[in-house]
This record gives sequence, structure tokens and C-alpha cells, in this order.
Amino acid sequence: MIEQKSRANNFCSLLAETEGRLMDSNLIREKILSGNWAMSKHARVRAGQRKVKDLEVVMAIAHGDIIEDYPQDARGHSCLVLGYIDPGKPVHAICRLDPSGTLIIITVYFPEPSKWIDERTRRKGD
Repeated sequence: MIEQKSRANNFCSLLAETEGRLMDSNLIREKILSGNWAMSKHARVRAGQRKVKDLEVVMAIAHGDIIEDYPQDARGHSCLVLGYIDPGKPVHAICRLDPSGTLIIITVYFPEPSKWIDERTRRKGD
């Protein structure tokens, strides 16, 4: 668990190759607030299945925390953001920057108890 939190904290040192800037929660927030974001078709479908509106997703991400880093993601370096759509209702979103610097929301889901100890801690083996 400490290693996972340490990896997430080290994510702040991730170089966003497309902009030459460090990608962190502040950069994600800046992209959302400036309107420089897009949801993938997959993310829209998943959010719709969960009855979560686009605005709820982007506000959760804008006020969220990066909890995991995926530097080897096939879609490009991405991260897992934890946010809340209501008090006590966590939501996870996987995000990345595309080559133009736009924040892409790849998918959205609620952390499942079978895979997560709590919203920040993944169960071993998952």
C-alpha cells in the first residue's frame, strides 16, 4: 500500500511529452477548467451506463487526486484519477494527454469492492 501511494505521488514527476510540462493534478484541473478535454466514446458509454453525467465526471476529475500511474499503457502514458460525484460516492477515471495536449478521459467507473479495498487501495492481484 505504501508503495502504491509512493508511485502515485511520484506521478507528479511524469513528463507530459506533448507539452514538456509536468503532468499532475493541477495540470489536469487546468485542462478541465479551460475546456481542453474530451471524453472517449468508451468513457461516455461507461458513464451513461452508470448514470453519471459528463459534468459530474469532469468536476470529479478536476477536484480529484491521481492515485495510479500507467506509463506503459498501450494508449499512451495515462493515470487513474479518484474523484467524487457526491459525498461518499467515489468515481475513477483514466486520463491521458493526446499529442495536441488535450486531456482525454478514457474510461469512467465506480471502484468495485471485489477489486478495491477502498477507493484508493487496489486489492492484491488486481
